[in-house]
Amino acid sequence: MQTSSFNTVTPEIPDKSAQHHMPIAIWLLICCALVFAMVVVGGVTRLTGSGLSIVEWQPIVGSVPPISQEDWEVLLEKYRQIPQYEQVNKGMTLDAFKGIFWWEYFHRLLGRLIGLVYFVPFVYFMVRKRVDRVLGVKLLGIFVLGALQGLMGWYMVMSGLADNIYVSQYRLTAHLGLAFIIYAAMFWVATGLISPANTHLSDPLSIHKLKRFAQVLTGLIFIMVLSGGLVAGIHAGRAYNTFPLMDGFLIPPAMFVLEPWYRNFFDNITTVQFDHRLIAWLLIFSIPWFWVRAKRLSLSWSGRLACHLLLLMLFIQVGLGITTLLLSVPLTFAAAHQAGAVLLFTAALWVCRKLS
Repeated sequence: MQTSSFNTVTPEIPDKSAQHHMPIAIWLLICCALVFAMVVVGGVTRLTGSGLSIVEWQPIVGSVPPISQEDWEVLLEKYRQIPQYEQVNKGMTLDAFKGIFWWEYFHRLLGRLIGLVYFVPFVYFMVRKRVDRVLGVKLLGIFVLGALQGLMGWYMVMSGLADNIYVSQYRLTAHLGLAFIIYAAMFWVATGLISPANTHLSDPLSIHKLKRFAQVLTGLIFIMVLSGGLVAGIHAGRAYNTFPLMDGFLIPPAMFVLEPWYRNFFDNITTVQFDHRLIAWLLIFSIPWFWVRAKRLSLSWSGRLACHLLLLMLFIQVGLGITTLLLSVPLTFAAAHQAGAVLLFTAALWVCRKLS
């Protein structure tokens, strides 16, 4: 019989291996924090139009910033050779160029820092035999994903250097999605190492169904992140700056003006923004429903907390999204909205972990 609610505190069984794995978990959570910062800085880089200010990929030499006036002049001259300068920033002064350069420079520098912070402890833990084979494979897989992310970042930048004034929305979305996958992998492994075994007074079938629901919500949040990447890539947030209707329409008439029809889902500002709103509406109804269902079951105290935070982050993220839209994507709110996406995703992952 299901008699308990969120008011019932269910004990958690301490995990004896948690203390042994605590340094590894802390290291991975530090890397998560760095990836979080990377996503936010990357969003600001995109919003300020800074992503193409460095037209070369130099993983080692590029770590050193320009020092002399001659260094700055060389970099500006290279930037003058790409279409974005000719069509968007023609006549840009050196001081203005520095304003966009530093965002991209710190974005790349942060990427190098993440690689270093991940690689050195990884080697240390492996050499000291603090990692078993299964965990080692997981950590190596995350490292490979990180290396692929570096390549994906440059592949994205390349799309804006030749024929376009902005990077491809497809590559931007892939770059963003891979960042979230890396974040999720590190967070999941870290919490798995330190999360105590949960005891649930509710029947296993109810817990299993709730876990499935949480997994669907997490997947839906990830899809919303990808749709947000498309919104950012084609600057769809600067159109239809009304809510809840789109310039007075529930379904705007320009949804399928491109041919072939499937291009509208990726290239049509109207359709891309509509899809992002639609997913948000699904979450607005689904997450409170999940919270109500979870409230009927007896969960551990941390499981209850995770469910509360998921609901709270939904309200915050929706508020940030609406504000960003109504104000035509101001930098502060847009960056906060991107940060909120990571935190909402984190809350969903934590809920899934606590229901495992």
